[in-house]
Amino acid sequence: MAGFRTHISVSGVVGVIYGGATVQPLGFSSETGLLAAALTTVGGMLPDLDSDSGVPVREMFGLAAVVMPLLLVPRLVELEMSREGILATLLFGYVVIRYGLANLFRRLTVHRGMYHSIPGMLIAGLLVYLGYSSPDRGLRMVLAGGVMLGFLSHLILDELYSVDLRGVRIKLKSSAGSALKFFSSSLPATTFCYAVLGALLYLVYLDFRQLPVEAIPVRPGGF
Repeated sequence: MAGFRTHISVSGVVGVIYGGATVQPLGFSSETGLLAAALTTVGGMLPDLDSDSGVPVREMFGLAAVVMPLLLVPRLVELEMSREGILATLLFGYVVIRYGLANLFRRLTVHRGMYHSIPGMLIAGLLVYLGYSSPDRGLRMVLAGGVMLGFLSHLILDELYSVDLRGVRIKLKSSAGSALKFFSSSLPATTFCYAVLGALLYLVYLDFRQLPVEAIPVRPGGF
């Protein structure tokens, strides 16, 4: 299995490429490109949240506690909350994610479980799409795509590291197939994961119904 620093390095490189493609040829602003690159890098670390090691969990939930509330700022502004209300919400979100959600996640997940899978990647991307408030659906899709791309780079890297190239014969390690998977050995975990994925897909469907295609902003050379 690839190390935490390796995953950060690979997802960072992928993020730079994806961020550049977001600006040209997709036609988004350079600020959007930077945000997409950052989210891709973060996405490459997300599968390590179920790690048995305390370092990835601590670092990732610390980062998530800062980034996730910030993604809600546009939605809070739409609700016409006061600056004090927004700050209070951000601080409350930090505490809930950094301590409450981190402990709950640690209790409910196992290393290389259903969170470390293709459905887990889709859930991460859909959460970003639904959580980031913007009338520009193309922008939300780009940001969600960055998270999923970084997540996928992590899964692929873990599968590559599960191949033992030492010696004459190529062998598969016991971890082979545990990253790029659609199901796990636990039926309750698999069922719960797909239930969450189905619920998020339904919310995305409702979002598409609420925002007609003709209402989506169109940019030259982009969406």
